[in-house]
Amino acid sequence: MMNSQSVIRKKSYSFALRIVRMSKYLILKHKEYVLSKQVLRSGTSIGAMIRESEYAESTLDFIHKLRIARKEANETHYWLSLLRDTEEGIAPKKFENIIKECEELIRVLTSSIMTSISKNKTKR
Repeated sequence: MMNSQSVIRKKSYSFALRIVRMSKYLILKHKEYVLSKQVLRSGTSIGAMIRESEYAESTLDFIHKLRIARKEANETHYWLSLLRDTEEGIAPKKFENIIKECEELIRVLTSSIMTSISKNKTKR
């Protein structure tokens, strides 16, 4: 496994753990079911798509899976922003930390996608 893939794999897994814990907290403490389930679904699927990309059938399939992961990260950012702006009982500082982590995942995914596209073009 490439080093950059290892980093993104770890970051996405750590992020998913934070999302799961936050979702549980929102459900148990604040009885918030709708937004917490949305953020849980999209936030955990980022890492799942990254893991899928590890066994991609081709470079194009690899890029496609990373693009889906990036779309899920962007959707997660939306749900996190909505949760923050509806003041669902989580301290603003905690939201800012998790949103920054989400933005970092988006940047890393974008960089990986661009690098893979560039490498794929040079192979031709």
